[in-house]
Amino acid sequence: MIKPVVTEKATKISGKGNRYTFRVSPKANKFQIKSLIEQLYDVKVLQVNTMNFSGKKKSRYTRAGVIAGKVAAFKKALVTVADGQTIDFYSNI
Repeated sequence: MIKPVVTEKATKISGKGNRYTFRVSPKANKFQIKSLIEQLYDVKVLQVNTMNFSGKKKSRYTRAGVIAGKVAAFKKALVTVADGQTIDFYSNI
């Protein structure tokens, strides 16, 4: 699983340098992420940085009482591509 993160912060980072943010599977390693990005977007990946985010507990109050749950854990990858290359997230729509 890999999908781009399109937020204000991610867009600002991609505007400054050739860095793009993706949400990836927690089991994926840097080599797998690099090869998948190169295949999907036809770019040369120079560097991959990853961040693990643990799942958080959430609860809400309803008429039936308190409902407790958990948000799934995920991994975020910051991918640096070669100079002159870009990734267009909106071309596949």
